[in-house]
Amino acid sequence: MKSNLAFVFPGQGSQYVGMGKALLETVSDAAYVFSVAEELTGLPLKKLCIEGPMEELTQVENLQPCLTAVEVICCMAARNNGLKAAAVAGHSLGEYPALWAAEIISLEDTFKLVHTRGCLMKEVGDKNPGAMAAVIGLSRKELEELIAPLAKKGILVLANHNSPEQIVFTGETGLIDDLCEEAKTRGARAIPLKVSGAYHSPLMDEASKRFSEILDKISFYKPRIPIYSNVTAKPESDPEKIKDLMKKQICSPVRWYEIVINMDQDGISNFIELGPKKVLSNLIRKCLSEGSASVFQGENPENIEACFREIKSK
Repeated sequence: MKSNLAFVFPGQGSQYVGMGKALLETVSDAAYVFSVAEELTGLPLKKLCIEGPMEELTQVENLQPCLTAVEVICCMAARNNGLKAAAVAGHSLGEYPALWAAEIISLEDTFKLVHTRGCLMKEVGDKNPGAMAAVIGLSRKELEELIAPLAKKGILVLANHNSPEQIVFTGETGLIDDLCEEAKTRGARAIPLKVSGAYHSPLMDEASKRFSEILDKISFYKPRIPIYSNVTAKPESDPEKIKDLMKKQICSPVRWYEIVINMDQDGISNFIELGPKKVLSNLIRKCLSEGSASVFQGENPENIEACFREIKSK
C-alpha cells in the first residue's frame, strides 16, 4: 500500500480545552508522553489540556508544550492504526512534532525545545510588544503593495502565507491596526489574532538568537522521511541544515501555501492533520484544486480509521 500520505501538524490557534481527550483514553503511550513532557517542563500539561482554564492554556509558555503533546499522541494513534507518512510538515510550532515524527529529534528534546521556545517568545513578546492579523481576500502581490508605505514607518512584515488569499502579517501594533483599516477599504477581511507577540517578525530577534544557543546543544539526526521546512518550503534532509533553518524559523515567514503546493507536485495526494481542530485541513483545501487531494482530521479514532480505509482502498 503506497500511501502518498503527509502527516501535517498545526500551530498555535488550534487549541481548546479538552483537546485530544478521545485519544488520551485510547493511545497506550499517551500517559508516557505526558509524563515525559511534564517532567521536562514542570507544568501540569495534561490537566491544562483536559480541564484548562482557557486563560492558562493559551499562555504561550504553556500552550506550546500542551499542543505538542497532543499532536505527538495523535501521530502515535495514526501509526497504531496502520498509517505511514511519506512526508511531514508542521505550521510554525507544528514543525516541532513534525521533527519528532521524522525522527530528527528525540521526544525529550522535542519538549525541551518547545518549552524553551514558548518561554523565550513570552519574555521577548512582553519586552517588544506587537500584534498579528490575518487578511483574507487580497492576493500576496496586492498586499505587498498595500504594506510598502506602512512598512517604511516601522516593523510590518508577512508572517504566514497560508493560502492563495489568506495571509497573516506581523509587526508593531499600530501598524497592524493601520493595515487592517487599509485592507478593509479595499473590500478585504482583516482579523486581528489573539496572540501575545509579533511572532515571525524582527521583533522576535532576541528570542531567535537565544534559542539558537539552545539548538546548538541538541542532536539532530537524518530524517527517516522528508520534512518540508517552514523557511524554504522544500523537503530537507541534511540534519545540520535543518537545525540552521529552525534557528531562523521564529523570525521567518511560514510558507505554508508553498509547502502544500510543493507536496502536491511531489506526489502527495492524502493529508491528515494530526492535532486539534481543522485549521490546516481547511487551508490545504483552499490551496489545491477541488478533488486533487483527500484531507482528513486526525484528532479522534473514527477519523483516523476513515483515513486508513480510504488509503487502503486506493
